[in-house]
Amino acid sequence: MPHIEETCDIVVIGAGHAGCEAALAAARLGFETVLFTVSIESIAMMPCNPNIGGTSKGHLVREVDALGGEMGRNIDATFIQSRMLNMSKGPAVHSLRAQADKQAYTRRMRRVLEDTPGLRLRQAEVARIDVDGDGHVCAVRTTSGAVWHCRAAVLCSGTYLKARCIYGDVSEETGPNGLRSAGALSGALRELGIRLVRFKTGTPARIDGRTADLSRMEEQPGDPSVVPFSFETDPASVQKPQVSCYLTYTNEKTHEIIRDNLDRSPLFSGVIEGTGPRYCPSIEDKVVRFADRDRHQIFVEPEGLYTNELYLSGLSSSLPEDVQQAMIHTIPGLEHAHIVRNAYAIEYDCLAPGQLSASLELRAVPGLFCAGQFNGSSGYEEAAAQGLIAGVNAARSLQGKEPVVLSRSQAYIGVLIDDLVTKENREPYRMMTARAEYRLLLRQDNADLRLTRIGYEIGLISQERYEALLQKEAAIEAEEKRLEETFVGTSDALEAVLADRGSTPLKSGISLAELLRRPELSYADLAAADPGRPNLPADVCEQVEISIKYEGYLRRQQAQVERFEHMEKRRLPQDTPYEEIKGLRIEAAQKLAQFRPENLGQASRLPGVSPADVSVLLIWLEQHRRREE
Repeated sequence: MPHIEETCDIVVIGAGHAGCEAALAAARLGFETVLFTVSIESIAMMPCNPNIGGTSKGHLVREVDALGGEMGRNIDATFIQSRMLNMSKGPAVHSLRAQADKQAYTRRMRRVLEDTPGLRLRQAEVARIDVDGDGHVCAVRTTSGAVWHCRAAVLCSGTYLKARCIYGDVSEETGPNGLRSAGALSGALRELGIRLVRFKTGTPARIDGRTADLSRMEEQPGDPSVVPFSFETDPASVQKPQVSCYLTYTNEKTHEIIRDNLDRSPLFSGVIEGTGPRYCPSIEDKVVRFADRDRHQIFVEPEGLYTNELYLSGLSSSLPEDVQQAMIHTIPGLEHAHIVRNAYAIEYDCLAPGQLSASLELRAVPGLFCAGQFNGSSGYEEAAAQGLIAGVNAARSLQGKEPVVLSRSQAYIGVLIDDLVTKENREPYRMMTARAEYRLLLRQDNADLRLTRIGYEIGLISQERYEALLQKEAAIEAEEKRLEETFVGTSDALEAVLADRGSTPLKSGISLAELLRRPELSYADLAAADPGRPNLPADVCEQVEISIKYEGYLRRQQAQVERFEHMEKRRLPQDTPYEEIKGLRIEAAQKLAQFRPENLGQASRLPGVSPADVSVLLIWLEQHRRREE
């Protein structure tokens, strides 16, 4: 029977947040790219929370944007509320978060994909990935029998592989939001020698907003002055009226209903096989694990301007629908709420750890790159970050160029991918600021200064944007130098500012930089004593203030980075015979052989590899170098 047979450069499997970034990156780098999805309606879909960003996740979005990705621009165009989180803390943990209009977010991303030269959308389920005699990816086959010859592929299957949605006694072989699952590819991947595991995630119920009494909840408005995600977005263009979110709480009655029905929860009865995320547990999980807590936060969030539907963030569950309704009705403001969509758990196949290189290419199948929840992560932002890097590296593999590998000292994206590559994650991985050792340097506010040059070298950042970056860098440097060299004495205006801020009065002349290092003073405070101040953009002023005020901390962390980079530069050959190296413990040799670290730094972060093992590797590396010479 004849089948369709076509040819392209790169195939991307899955059109979620990872797939969109991967396909856009590959096409923008000049490669004919086909993006497959089981449903065109699922492009950039938000099956769970209706927001982008948040603690540490906002950092990822800013970094994706700085490298030339799309997520930041997309949320800037479709948000309905924006807030900067953690403002009571230092700048290292400030994180931007925006509520999205779900349909608008999806529609705009679809339009961007459709309008990108060299990129085709195809609604079809990929059932097989073919390899040539060298084991390299050469084609994909759909369930209809169509064959698409390609030179590289990016697998971004999300939570669709053999997906099963579960609540109570109900178990349906579907993907998120009731969309069809992808059942065929798992077996084909196993035939290629790829090891898979089962993970689980979940989503809360959605309710009819007309049946919620929001007056009984705490209102959570957006920020009066909106900061965009994308460094390309004009801040003035995103100032607009915003919708509010609301905060309410569970109570002892809610917890009693949950405890009384734990025997009906598939999570506790063994019906659910997959491992769930520790850092985003279901409400029944929270009630059991935190039995001493008398309440848990529930954020009530709008799904968009097109609907009355409200999302009950913090109330993820797989309990039966009658129990869901009963527990929701115990929560203040939700006593008469009508459920529109039941909460459910979803379990799915994903990649077992230890099979990826730092470029996100599968070691067992050259030319096959992987990204997103298939890699064992959770979250839209984590997926988008991996998708961008996987798409870039698929393209660079066809260009004959070295892959882009960001280090832990360069970006949160580097931390994310390094953790996925070197750690035995037993649950869906979630990015957190605590995972980044150098978070004072890896702030969301300086993502462009850290990464836009790399995006330009890759080919995803325009000449105009790169030149704007150079101008910004020059302006920051010039203003820092001016503040260090400008000295002021006492004056009525300055003394008034110092008194107002509780700062020590001046006894002699002092540089503006020294004044700015006082914790109680800001860059804006010094304007009264600085008549020669140039009119600078807000983002330049922000960088100048952070750089001067935190100079000592930044210098110390930079010294730590230099020590870290020394280890990262010690490359380990991919054919290193770990089992034959004398002095390595058996456990270390096994882990090293499984994960195949690319450098000594990666090796030191593997579970089961001790400092003593690293010392043995150092000696072996030196001996190996001498033999090579």
